[in-house]
Amino acid sequence: MASMRRKAAEWVRQGISPSRLAFTLALGFAIGCIPVVGIPTAICALLALSLRLNLPAIQAANYAVMPLQLFLIVPLTRLGGWLLASGPIQATQAGAVLHLSPLNLLSLLGSLAGHAMVAWLVIAVPAVALMTFAFTVLLRRLPALSAAKAEN
Repeated sequence: MASMRRKAAEWVRQGISPSRLAFTLALGFAIGCIPVVGIPTAICALLALSLRLNLPAIQAANYAVMPLQLFLIVPLTRLGGWLLASGPIQATQAGAVLHLSPLNLLSLLGSLAGHAMVAWLVIAVPAVALMTFAFTVLLRRLPALSAAKAEN
């Protein structure tokens, strides 16, 4: 925890405002939960570069939620199936999957990923707004950030 405070204070000393840092961290956390393994790191890097966000901060948030990303794949897939009214996708049991043709397997995986992404999009947008607000309040109250701001 102390390490995270030092990092936040360092980022503030570099000129990033608490609200901008809060937005950066919120995006990193939300994107880090994208239910497709391997994609969040690249998306975070692209967003940081295109929106001029702090790259180490967004990647730190992304990596911090990596275990949560894996944990959320199944619930997001189920929620996406419910949101799209397609119900549970059949042949998701290991034995049935082994007997699928490569094309059918790709189709099944694409459908599962699509369901999960729909659910993630529905949740991520309000989550970023709420996290940005909460992190801004929290960052403005950290003593390390107050001291960093007083130094400038």
